[in-house]
Amino acid sequence: MQSHPVLGQVLIGYCPVIDKQRAVISTRLTVFQGRPDVLPDPVGLIAALGDLFPAAEGVVAPSVFLNFTSEALLDGVLAASALSHVLVEVPAFMAGDPVRADAVRALHAAGHSLAITGRPLAELPRDLLPCFRHAIVDFADDRRTTPAGPQTPTRTITTVSAGVRTADELEAAFTRGAVGVIGWPVDDEVKPTLRGTMPPDLRGIVELMNRVDREEPAERMEHVLTADPTLAFRLLRYINSAAFGLRVEVTSFKHALMLLGYQRLKRWLALLLASGSKDTTLRPVMHVAARRGLIMEELARSMGDDEMRGEMFICGVFSLLDKLMRQPFDELMKNVPVPERVRQSLVGEGPYSGHLALVRALEDSSVFDIRETCERVMITPDEVNRALLVALSNARQFD
Repeated sequence: MQSHPVLGQVLIGYCPVIDKQRAVISTRLTVFQGRPDVLPDPVGLIAALGDLFPAAEGVVAPSVFLNFTSEALLDGVLAASALSHVLVEVPAFMAGDPVRADAVRALHAAGHSLAITGRPLAELPRDLLPCFRHAIVDFADDRRTTPAGPQTPTRTITTVSAGVRTADELEAAFTRGAVGVIGWPVDDEVKPTLRGTMPPDLRGIVELMNRVDREEPAERMEHVLTADPTLAFRLLRYINSAAFGLRVEVTSFKHALMLLGYQRLKRWLALLLASGSKDTTLRPVMHVAARRGLIMEELARSMGDDEMRGEMFICGVFSLLDKLMRQPFDELMKNVPVPERVRQSLVGEGPYSGHLALVRALEDSSVFDIRETCERVMITPDEVNRALLVALSNARQFD
């Protein structure tokens, strides 16, 4: 990643944008001004984000939604006219200002994507509405009970619901007519399955993890993959992804073990387990788990050895394993091998609990919590921003 000084002048939170098929189609970044007396360079900020979220050929949705909490910074971004493939959110109260309205019209005419946040839209000039691709409305403020009627020439804005936290809210937002949802549907209470059961499609991964934990010879572990060719394919796909960074193609499990060793292989088996469910309703949760792992690993890059980075990766990935497996952590830890420091951090207070709290603060886009947890784990906002953006970029390589 190129060095961008502007990343030391802002705080950034993030959130997925989910479609009706429960696929994550984009990422929303919420940008806070780091200090009230220092206005970040808007052009530099857009350039920094553009490096990590390049436009994907043939993809309709913008690769990133940008939500600025500072009016001054948003004004600078609107004036920069260099938004390319990102979608910028403009609050309704700001869009009604004549000067800002002219900037919106100019950006729309140049082909840039914009969204309007909040209500009421009726108070805006009618010619301004077609400039916006979406209206982003907080789920709690959306009073609709059924989808809106047919679109009219003056009413072409589709609704994206924000602030969703549970699967029921996700479903309700789409029932109301939203075309997308911004949120983390991970707050549902865990409803345990039968005690000690493991979904059949995940048992092979857990068996492989146990054998790697015992450091069995590759030949014995390959028996598990022979019985499950799909598992073998997915594992090799992950290992050969650009996010893994290997310079040679891995052609077999034995080859992977030779190149990586047991410790590095554990983290990718953890990711495979967290993303292995065939339940499509869990796609957003799997998305979150993978990114938590990658962010935790990046946070550890300058502070620990490879073993610590691997453990923090596993801690982030497994932090939602109870929801993915529908079993409490105490039960899961009996079947799934994890390092002791990871176990402590997941079931109570452990050495990685502070970093996990920081990742959750980034997900909540809570500027107070981001600052507080940065201080607790002694990491600067610049380091956190870089870790977040690099991790999000890497995650795109194996989505």
